[in-house]
Amino acid sequence: MKIYTKKGDQGKTGLIGGTRVPKYALRIDAYGTVDELNSYMGLLRDTTVNEQFKEEIIFIQDRLFTLGSWLASDPEKSKMSLPELHESDIERLEKSIDKMDEELEPMKFFVLPGGHQNVSFCHIARCVCRRAERLVVELNENQPQNPIILAFLNRLSDYLFVYSRYLTMKLKAEEIPWKPNK
Repeated sequence: MKIYTKKGDQGKTGLIGGTRVPKYALRIDAYGTVDELNSYMGLLRDTTVNEQFKEEIIFIQDRLFTLGSWLASDPEKSKMSLPELHESDIERLEKSIDKMDEELEPMKFFVLPGGHQNVSFCHIARCVCRRAERLVVELNENQPQNPIILAFLNRLSDYLFVYSRYLTMKLKAEEIPWKPNK
């Protein structure tokens, strides 16, 4: 498979199914942001010290590739069989959130992102996840998407927030509360 095709040199790209669209199209922005999120998840996987979380992040990366393939597909023209997204994918995130949350102090305030490099990577991934979610919500307004895509991104941003707090605790990093200046 050749890496370069020269087909995108004029600012258009192909969806799964063959439809050519501008590279600035909302669908491209949505799956491109999911791809960016997946790269940040890889960074997070590379900096984690707990094997359990490496496996979990690999699961998330797989699901993001699946989600991205759905977003990259022209729903009217694609005949390609894509991997499925399942409610159990969301339930897996929820179970992990609940398990981490059991060890955390209850939230009493908003926290400033940071405290340790790994925690900061987690917050960046969370922000990119929220951006991906906003783009998919906008895309969904005109071109309905599989509701599991939206639910997965929403839950993943929750997961990343709880994971950032969990990392803060495990790394004994400082969690700085946000105290607005008056």
